[in-house]
Amino acid sequence: MERSSLFSPFTLRGVTFRNRIGVSPMCQYSAVDGMAGPWHLTHLASRAVGGAGLVVTEAAAVVSQGRISPADLGLWSDAHRDALRPVAAAITDAGAVPGIQLAHAGRKGSTQIPWIGRDAVAEGGWAVPAPSALPFNRRSALTYTMGAEEIARTIIAFAEAARRAADAGFRFIECHFAHGYLVHQFLSPLTNLRDDAFGGGLEGRSRLALEIVRAVRAAIPAEIPLSVRLSCVDWVEGGWTLDDSITLARHLGEEGVDIVDCSSGALVPGAAPPDGPAVQRDFARAIRERAGLPTAAVGGITGAREADALIESGGADMVLIARAMLRDPYWALHAAEALGVEAAWPLPYKRAVT
Repeated sequence: MERSSLFSPFTLRGVTFRNRIGVSPMCQYSAVDGMAGPWHLTHLASRAVGGAGLVVTEAAAVVSQGRISPADLGLWSDAHRDALRPVAAAITDAGAVPGIQLAHAGRKGSTQIPWIGRDAVAEGGWAVPAPSALPFNRRSALTYTMGAEEIARTIIAFAEAARRAADAGFRFIECHFAHGYLVHQFLSPLTNLRDDAFGGGLEGRSRLALEIVRAVRAAIPAEIPLSVRLSCVDWVEGGWTLDDSITLARHLGEEGVDIVDCSSGALVPGAAPPDGPAVQRDFARAIRERAGLPTAAVGGITGAREADALIESGGADMVLIARAMLRDPYWALHAAEALGVEAAWPLPYKRAVT
């Protein structure tokens, strides 16, 4: 059998991943009142059975008002925690590390699910908070400026959701600070026009991110790794930059973040990588080298050899796969075969596939 960097074990804090392949968070828009159900268990557990080392849930809103849509996953109560227990257990039983992404949509909330449209929810919708009262687009829900008390409650909500996640059996927790959602809105000068302690220069705009991370780290066991997903650049002149991300990443590491999940864009309409998602791999390498933190690369990774080369070259410590995993739940096992590594097919399947 061949040696493969992609299939080497990787340890963060007290958790060891069987390989460097993660299932990236992917919204399923299939929850009812934020509750996980059979779809979430089937969707996520099947990717664990398929050989991934890490399986991360879709964004779970830390407050009901923080959902992107009415069909988003949530973790704002103990009932939501209990609904997620079987999901975490099924992922664990299949040999993967169960992870969860915690999020608040901010001004991108109260929208319809994609196959209905992206207009604001008409019936049953809600007003959406933001650092400044700037709607995402002309179809967005009513947007208002967050006050100090709501900011404080949001920090607590992230910490409480993280505690519930650990109680439910998740062993990897990620805070979603990317893709134009609430914390990204605070980070970027394009969307944060505040003149208080949470606005102004880079230090003020980074304050919410750092306070959330500090609170989350204190709420979870020391052995559980903490990740942050960043949009490393805004792709808009005058917006958040890679240098900003590197500076923030250094501070995140000081607060107990173990790995940075490197994405980009989505702060404002049309803000996307000009050269396709592959350019995001350069961000993972830059933050890894210049901030001194492990990184995960995400975006357009489809082939086993490109993923292996990325790890082998030091470009990232993990790869997170999204659409390719939707097309093939057994992507990791097929990647092992493509790289000449022994594919650990589950025994109930092994007779039929080997």
